[in-house]
Amino acid sequence: MKVLKKILLFIVVLVVLVIICSLVYFNSLKPKYSGELELVSIENKTDVYFDEYGIPHIYAENEQDAMVALGYVHAQDRLWQMELIRRIAPGRLSEIFGEDMLKNDKFFTSLGIEEASQKSIEKLDVTSEVYQLTTAYLKGVNQFIDNGATPIEFTLIGINKEHYQLKDIYNILGYMSFSFAMAHKTDPLLSAIKEKLGANYLKDLNIDVDSKTALIKNSKSDIKNYANIVASVSDIMKNSPVAPFVGSNSWVVSANKTSTGNVLFANDPHIVYSQPGTWYEAHIVTPNYEMYGYHIAGVPFPLLGHNRNYAYGLTMFENDDVDFYKEENHPSEKNKYKSKGGILEYTIVNKTIKVKDAEAVVISVRNSHHGPIVNDVLDGISQTEPIAMSWVYTQQDGVVLDALHTISRATNMEDVKKGASMIHAPGLNIMFGDASGNVAWWAAGKLYKIKSNSNRKFILDGASGEDDIVEYLDFSENPIAENPEWNFVYSANNQPDTISNTLYPGYYLPEDRAKRIVELLEPKNNWNKETMATMINDVTSSVAPEVIQEFTKILDYNSFSKNEQRAIDVLQLWDGSNTIDNVAPTIYNKWIYLYLKNTFEDELGEQLFTQLMSTHLIKRTIADLIKNDAAIWWDNVATENVFETRKDILSESLIETVTLLEKQLGKDIKDWNWGKVHTLEHPHPLGTIAALKKYFNVGPFPIKGAREVIDNRGYEYNDSGLYNVNAGPSTRRIVDFSDIENSISILPTGQSGNPFSKHYKDQAEMYNKGEFRKMKLNKEEIINSSTKLTIQPKNE
Repeated sequence: MKVLKKILLFIVVLVVLVIICSLVYFNSLKPKYSGELELVSIENKTDVYFDEYGIPHIYAENEQDAMVALGYVHAQDRLWQMELIRRIAPGRLSEIFGEDMLKNDKFFTSLGIEEASQKSIEKLDVTSEVYQLTTAYLKGVNQFIDNGATPIEFTLIGINKEHYQLKDIYNILGYMSFSFAMAHKTDPLLSAIKEKLGANYLKDLNIDVDSKTALIKNSKSDIKNYANIVASVSDIMKNSPVAPFVGSNSWVVSANKTSTGNVLFANDPHIVYSQPGTWYEAHIVTPNYEMYGYHIAGVPFPLLGHNRNYAYGLTMFENDDVDFYKEENHPSEKNKYKSKGGILEYTIVNKTIKVKDAEAVVISVRNSHHGPIVNDVLDGISQTEPIAMSWVYTQQDGVVLDALHTISRATNMEDVKKGASMIHAPGLNIMFGDASGNVAWWAAGKLYKIKSNSNRKFILDGASGEDDIVEYLDFSENPIAENPEWNFVYSANNQPDTISNTLYPGYYLPEDRAKRIVELLEPKNNWNKETMATMINDVTSSVAPEVIQEFTKILDYNSFSKNEQRAIDVLQLWDGSNTIDNVAPTIYNKWIYLYLKNTFEDELGEQLFTQLMSTHLIKRTIADLIKNDAAIWWDNVATENVFETRKDILSESLIETVTLLEKQLGKDIKDWNWGKVHTLEHPHPLGTIAALKKYFNVGPFPIKGAREVIDNRGYEYNDSGLYNVNAGPSTRRIVDFSDIENSISILPTGQSGNPFSKHYKDQAEMYNKGEFRKMKLNKEEIINSSTKLTIQPKNE
């Protein structure tokens, strides 16, 4: 018995020791939000106050000290995120995740981002403020890497920390730029549809196909090639561990339309949800500078920001800055191809990709004068028909970092405009408002023209030179609005007005959000912060009820069953609102999916239909096609001797909708609440492991909103009847120049990417409810509600 007691006592002591050691270890991984710290490269004592949501308010004697502090605190909250995002462009994800990421690495390393980064760095003036401040930020990041706690993700995966370098920042900006692009999802797909079905099918999709347009003549084998390009790149972007940008809203209201007589600014960029989220907030104050900014991982200058004088934000322009060219190989010499100027030789770049637990992979990427040959790095693409990808980002000098510095250090509206003019890619709408009463919008991006008889929505002819770029436009020709007479500016990724006397090609989103924004802004002249907060959370579609009206005016109501009639009644009484308790959105979204599937899949087949559903084009098609009774798509080509009409397809889709929802949610329509099928979960890369999911992921939650309402949510349409939200507002931000110290914002989960931080998910509930918190600028208020980390200079 004594032996048994000793054994039990030993086990108890061992368990207690394990618990104590675990607590000590896990506590050591938490970010340091208070106390003292010594850092080299800081000249003076710097105070960092972390407010109740973990946002650092950095008070420094000069900007270099502030940037060292920013680099350190950014890294302690987001080093894992920073590690992932810097690995994408140079193709280094396979080093830590193994062969699952090899497809991503092959593609991104072929794009030339790293080479473009090196060119930009070589042209940097090392005496410039941009260089000095960026270097200071890197010194802060690297001191945390050297002396701070190792994030648990590094330990679980088994990777070592590495110093951040200048090229990492440029590579991150390159990845961000590519994540905005839509051409890779759309151009090859439209070429495949044209080859398979003919130009008449494209006209019903509002794709202008001029009979005079010089379209490259392709063999039928191209259909598979083009489809596989879309499928491969789409899979790569979905597989990316760092969230791409997908859309955005912003509007700025002049003093003439507010109750206070001051400008109001609103912005909510739409980004794929992830944990941690995209933005890291930081407030910097020096004797000569102040900015409350929103940073992406690893970048020293904020993409969004405001101070007491001005506010700026962004949405995606959605302009076309990627084109695909079909090259023509030399008939006998495999490394040569035809061009307008004669026979040219492919330049070949060999790259080695390290793979965890496997042999390194060496890839050879050919480049034509248009760009990299995607056949070399994408699966299932025939090598006999080389397709080159031309991308403005790698073809022009990259000064995006300088542009962000210029915008975030502006002293007036012209400075911000100058910064906007420096951005060649990605295409961005820069939104602006200030304390002096100015409002403005500038479309940033290097726009260009090809010949008028060429159509950039298709694979272009690389051999003839007829489809090559003939002119780059000066920034003065980009669309802008400065203090317009209608007293507001806005963007919802919709088509801008004419540029250089033409509608500039792009992958613009439908009018839904834009229409709702204008519908709300135009009639009202007493806007304030509270009404603006309501508007940025608006979940009502102006277009969906019109779509329902178009359908119900042609249906035969008495031909439907009782439950089908009840569903029609619900839709007819619907005001377009998408709250979690509403039933109509559940019926509407299922019906829309089936309407699209029954209309397009018979002609396209499953693969092309699935790819079409991932484009902005299909969103633009929903409302337009339903009005076109003569559209060629209505006929189901799988049925013999029957010509289906619009009424047939839409009615059939309604019947299927009710049948499937009864099976999924029960017979009682009152139980078909939107929140049961429309949910949001914020995924961490390690959340794919079942045992770790509950520790790293945040959610799932039933969530309001829907596709293409102001409170925009992204989700896939598929047969499941579930709408797992994958994208939406990455922050909601309202800046009130009548009460600048009480401007408001929110993040989807929390400020910290450290799962042991209390700020890992402390904003999630507020975000889901559409609530806000302050973006504090008042020093006394900040001190009274914060913990304090004092950073002292340390001798090197």
